[in-house]
Amino acid sequence: MADKKRTELVSAEIGTIEVTEELLREKLYEIRGVKVMLDADLAEIYGYTTKAFNQQIKNNLEKFDDDFMFELSDEEVEDLRSKNLTANLSSKSRYNPHVFTEQGLYMLMTVLRGELAIKQSKR
Repeated sequence: MADKKRTELVSAEIGTIEVTEELLREKLYEIRGVKVMLDADLAEIYGYTTKAFNQQIKNNLEKFDDDFMFELSDEEVEDLRSKNLTANLSSKSRYNPHVFTEQGLYMLMTVLRGELAIKQSKR
């Protein structure tokens, strides 16, 4: 069963993107007085679909305290959408995105599996 789950996660991985300082600067937002990154942006960086990325987080939720990750409110989503036209926000999603603080990014490195996630974490 574990092998089947791992196969599903690996098959959910997508293409590689080059992570540069400029890319990271573009993907940082300040919300609730904290610099954060969106789940969809992190999924792209680590080579996952947003759905597969969030499933791995859900499977390890006990590792992500409120100061590591939080879900945006409806108002925060609308504010982000209006101020940042390039924000990676899906209008099709039934859920508001999660955002990750710097501490949350470090925790992601212990949670995400897959070749690209491991490779990106070592950079």
